[in-house]
Amino acid sequence: MDTIASLFSFITTPVSWVIVQFHKVYGAIFGPDTGWAWGLSIVSLVILIRICLIPLFVKQIKSTRAMQTLQPEMKKIQERYKNDKQRQSEEMMKLYKETGTNPLSSCLPILAQSPFFFALYHVLNSIATGDTIGVINESLLASARKAHIFGAPLAAKFKDGSATVQALGATVTDVRVVTAVMIILMSASQFYTQRQLMTKNVDTTVKTPFMQQQKMLMYVFPVMFAVFGINFPVGVLVYWLTTNVWTMGQQMYVIHNNPTPGSKAQAAYLERLTKHVTTHGKARKRSERTIIKAIVAKGRDRNEFERKFINGLNKAGLAAQADGTVIQSESQAAVQTEDGSPASGATPKRQQPKRQSKSQRQSGAAAGGASSGAKAADDAQSSPTSLSKSEEPEDATPEDAKPAASAKKQPGAGNRSKAQSGQRKGPQRPKSPSKK
Repeated sequence: MDTIASLFSFITTPVSWVIVQFHKVYGAIFGPDTGWAWGLSIVSLVILIRICLIPLFVKQIKSTRAMQTLQPEMKKIQERYKNDKQRQSEEMMKLYKETGTNPLSSCLPILAQSPFFFALYHVLNSIATGDTIGVINESLLASARKAHIFGAPLAAKFKDGSATVQALGATVTDVRVVTAVMIILMSASQFYTQRQLMTKNVDTTVKTPFMQQQKMLMYVFPVMFAVFGINFPVGVLVYWLTTNVWTMGQQMYVIHNNPTPGSKAQAAYLERLTKHVTTHGKARKRSERTIIKAIVAKGRDRNEFERKFINGLNKAGLAAQADGTVIQSESQAAVQTEDGSPASGATPKRQQPKRQSKSQRQSGAAAGGASSGAKAADDAQSSPTSLSKSEEPEDATPEDAKPAASAKKQPGAGNRSKAQSGQRKGPQRPKSPSKK
């Protein structure tokens, strides 16, 4: 490990300078020789490094999304050349080159911070051995050797013997308990971060070896941290535990606000977004409009969760636009006022007529025929006679009045025909035939 750390000795001076600057600030608050001053200096170094690595983290997310998008194509290549591993690898590399993706981009944050990690290890190891390094002079070295975190010196390791630990002013029990707890927390945070990625932010519609590889790393990384952690000084454990907690929180933020398409996290996010948009009638945040714009642009290529989101907006009378905004839909079925009643101009719901029985239909038909006949008789009696016109001749024959009489009898005839419409035609069978 010392050989590896010496390879990064060129960066030990900048790392030691940053730690000393933070130590001046925290030393004025907690005291220069306390573990809080030196421990918080290391934590602040981690935060500073991770802020500088945010652009690489964004690139890592984009690369991971691109790799997940290529999963169907990768699966086809694996099935087509399953008996030819060399041709399979060539086609994979060709696919990566055509799409501009790099499988190693997901490891960029770890690779980028590795020089700072080994430089910090070299600094703390020099403190343990009593050697000055970088900008840490004799006085700062003596102050750092006095600093303890929960009773364990910053430069102490889990495997250090009693003589080394006593030279740093501590006991073996304190050092091993503190380092064991920190190693467990470091491994647990790494496991939870990877598990959170696999269970919530992975497209579950595609099963590929890439997912199996990520699942394997979920168990391999914690074991690696546990094995190498017993050789790390307490200060390095503080550094690595802090960076794991930062990664976990950063990933939780990304999963909550920008999940992977097709994942469980996207289903939960779109469900929250549907409630938010339907409540306010619009997308209020820029990030929401960006996601809605991407969903609209997919068209028929939307996944199940995205189609459910669009349908939910349509049911609420809203429509997503190509620019990511949400407007009121013109195809809304009915507009209601605040009290729930249909507003003016709204189309009322059509009522289905109630089905009547056969006896009700027959009685209604008979009543309708009688009322029509009575109405015709009233019209005939109440029709006024104009005096200006010539009246009928007094010698009118009965034949001239026959048409009028037949017209008056017509409603009655129609009444009988309607009343008998429910009976059987032809000769009726007697109900009680006589017996001979």
